[in-house]
Amino acid sequence: MAGEGTGATLLRCLRDDFESFRCDDEKVPTFSSLEQKEVEESCARVYASFRNRLDIFPDIPILERNNHKEFLLKGLKNLSASYECLDASRPWLCYWILHGLSLLDYEVSEDHALGIAAFLGKCQHPKGGFGGGPGQFAHLAPTYAAVNALCILATVTEKVFDNLDRPSLYRFMMAMRNKQGAFKMHEGGEVDIRGAYCAASAARLTNMCSKELFVGTAEWICRCQTYEGGFAGFPGQEAHGGYSFCGIAALVILNKPELCDLPRLLRWTAMRQMKYEGGFQGRTNKLVDGCYSFWQGGAFPIIHMILCQEEDSAVSAKNWMFDQQALQEYVLICCQNAVGGLVDKPGKPRDHYHTCYTLSGLSVAQHYTGGKLAHTFVVGSPDNLLRAVHPVFNLVVDAVALASRHFQQAGLPTDS
Repeated sequence: MAGEGTGATLLRCLRDDFESFRCDDEKVPTFSSLEQKEVEESCARVYASFRNRLDIFPDIPILERNNHKEFLLKGLKNLSASYECLDASRPWLCYWILHGLSLLDYEVSEDHALGIAAFLGKCQHPKGGFGGGPGQFAHLAPTYAAVNALCILATVTEKVFDNLDRPSLYRFMMAMRNKQGAFKMHEGGEVDIRGAYCAASAARLTNMCSKELFVGTAEWICRCQTYEGGFAGFPGQEAHGGYSFCGIAALVILNKPELCDLPRLLRWTAMRQMKYEGGFQGRTNKLVDGCYSFWQGGAFPIIHMILCQEEDSAVSAKNWMFDQQALQEYVLICCQNAVGGLVDKPGKPRDHYHTCYTLSGLSVAQHYTGGKLAHTFVVGSPDNLLRAVHPVFNLVVDAVALASRHFQQAGLPTDS
């Protein structure tokens, strides 16, 4: 029941000891343990239904890629009034949808790509950076999303990069950094580790990683690593999966991953995979969530890459350092909406955010690219295989390579 790369493997949810993986509160129930048991019970019902269908549909679990594609394409054309709350996240919607489609190996037409890029151009602030929509203030989060979306569209036509004003983007990012090397999200906004990652990612993809832009940034990021091993949004706060991804990915972009405590980060991240559900939680003592399939799962290829580059490295693994099969089962069995889109956990509504990051995590779990031992491991139908994702940027590999080629001759803008 596993696809190419490893041969047949018994599905985890069919194992005789599967029920023993449930939460044990040692007869001391808490609010958290009761919530955990409720989620496990909802997953148990889904897994039971899946087992009952195996005799009829032996190729399951199946990725309902056509349904997911239609859900995403519909979001590119028209959104219901319920999306009004995301009016300040419109570049994010473009990125989530386009990235989901690219993972599913679907490419929009050139006319459609140019139209989306023109809209993103309208979200660009005259003084640099992108806002959440036309006429909105520039913000590092939608700036990251807009740059990623343009990189995806550039695989259709590189003309989309005409909508990106690099010099003003550079000036905007310089204006967002502080003396410690940290970044505020927008003028007068909060300072946190997301800003450092968004700036580093956008700068690397567009060839703008100057020394002056990121002096002190890696050192500030390392101050966000907590006693648990993960990274917090700001020094002294709690470790969190999304912030931890931002921290380690930004350190890799800045070529300073050795500054952090990697063994502690690896241990903390590995401990976030849920024993029964198979997916990841975002923080200690929290519930499983499909989006952390990438925020946590995507950290493992990055950590693996760093370890392999260390002198006298003993890393010789043939897979990532988490249970790739368990994660794929959780995504394919518990996170797919029957009519398209992916969800946080059983019973939750579908949305473009969870569709994007849950598919990204599924791609990470399917592709092992550890040097000469690169292979794929696909649970369920071989047709479940997604395109490989670049874990540092959360873009398909082709989009990262194209952006690198396009901007390598452009040179570094100056802060003027």
